[in-house]
Amino acid sequence: MYVIQKNINRLRNGTYTFFLDPKEQREMISKLKKNEYKIYKPYKDSEKNIFYKDRYPEVILYEIKIKTSVRHQDILGSIYSLNIDSGLFGDVLIIDGHYYVYILSMLRNYFESNFLMVRNSYIELIELDVNTFKDYERSYEEINLIVSSLRIDTVISSIIHSGRNKIKELIKDKDIMLNYDYLKDTSYKLKEEDTFSIRKIGKFKYMGIINNTKSNHLVIKIYKYI
Repeated sequence: MYVIQKNINRLRNGTYTFFLDPKEQREMISKLKKNEYKIYKPYKDSEKNIFYKDRYPEVILYEIKIKTSVRHQDILGSIYSLNIDSGLFGDVLIIDGHYYVYILSMLRNYFESNFLMVRNSYIELIELDVNTFKDYERSYEEINLIVSSLRIDTVISSIIHSGRNKIKELIKDKDIMLNYDYLKDTSYKLKEEDTFSIRKIGKFKYMGIINNTKSNHLVIKIYKYI
């Protein structure tokens, strides 16, 4: 709640918000009038966006040059290890084997001076035109699953091929996030566009029910982020 109010105050004081994840964006929209904000999206289906009204957001796009292959979570982990607040940077993109990240311009000096490695490999930051990917749309791997219900523990069990006891362990260790919060309720039933991530497995978006089987199971569509 504090984060939302802080960003509302920024907006009403004439500046733009920090980067907001989808959950925070929904909360902002519920508390603002339509004429109080516009939404800046770095690219077509970006997840983390910025609310503004009069002052246009100052955002930088970097390519992260690295000689080894790394994962999305490796880059995020390296950024978080610098104690950088999630509101100061946007989406991390992996496109054709190249790595990119959006940041607020206020972070430039600290970011360039301290973000030097991912895992055990040195990196180089190359600043690009911030509109380079304005028409970019994410790629996903489409997965169809047969499940007995839309309970999130049932769906995740099907993805990782493990029983519900394993899911309970993952929740206890804070290895599962649902809509940008740590998962607490295993009985939660997925709704269309819900996103969830499983540490070391990946990030997913639930897209809906495709069909029903003769045994009354559900055929559902899941997108896995690439």
